[in-house]
Amino acid sequence: MTQLLHNSDLKTGHIRVNGTDLYYEDTGGQGEPIIFSHALLLDSKLFAPQVADLKGKYRCISYDHRGQGRSAEDGASAIGLGVLTEDVVALIETLQLDCVHFCGLSMGGFVGIRLASRHPELLRSLTLMCSSADTDPPENLAKYKLLNFLGRWIGPWSVARTLAPIFFGKTTLNDPARRFLKDQLVDHLCRNRRSIWRAVNGVIFRKSLEEELPKVVTPTLVIAGEEDLCIAHCRSEQLAASICGARFETIPGGGHAITLEQPGAVNALIGRFLEAVSASGSGQCAH
Repeated sequence: MTQLLHNSDLKTGHIRVNGTDLYYEDTGGQGEPIIFSHALLLDSKLFAPQVADLKGKYRCISYDHRGQGRSAEDGASAIGLGVLTEDVVALIETLQLDCVHFCGLSMGGFVGIRLASRHPELLRSLTLMCSSADTDPPENLAKYKLLNFLGRWIGPWSVARTLAPIFFGKTTLNDPARRFLKDQLVDHLCRNRRSIWRAVNGVIFRKSLEEELPKVVTPTLVIAGEEDLCIAHCRSEQLAASICGARFETIPGGGHAITLEQPGAVNALIGRFLEAVSASGSGQCAH
């Protein structure tokens, strides 16, 4: 059963889906619904600038993945991306959304690709940011495994200051006026639940989705940060090239947390894309 707290027009609370309780926020309204799916180690606040910009025209719904943020714990040794995908399917169905725009960043993009490939009837459009269909390069994988080991056995605080700079591009890191972004992220990473390693394992041990990309027929926008250290923009470009008709955009000065670093540029790209989808009529869900 959905439990909601009302803050002005924003509905916040937990909803029971797919055997778990997900925290979500819903701006409501009569506009077409957009679901925002966040990156690993973060939460729904990653899309605060986008929700603020789009909520006047669209019904914006952001949520925390199981095992992260304010959603329920999960006891699996690895929270698989397939399970996270079925969580979103259940969320869409439980909220009776029928047909949605989906916007995912990094891990949220991994979920979005699966959703578009396996449940195209649920999607009106797909936006993938700082994401890819391949697996991580061996050198990155070894580093992530070590950091996850330290975070699990010592605590998330032990790796927070090492992880935070990876999320941002050099433009942000070299700008004194935006130092607060790094400080806020360090604070967030320090407060991550100790069991966050389960979610990390789900990403580290994920399988390539490259063979599923030909099945993606949903109108798709792929956005990359030019300075992304986690997923190089060339990997996102390859993702776009492998999806029929996908648009590809690179944002200068953007790192991995591109929605926070370059919100104006991201908002403009998403807004124009959604308007184009609506104008063309190409984003009608099949039933």
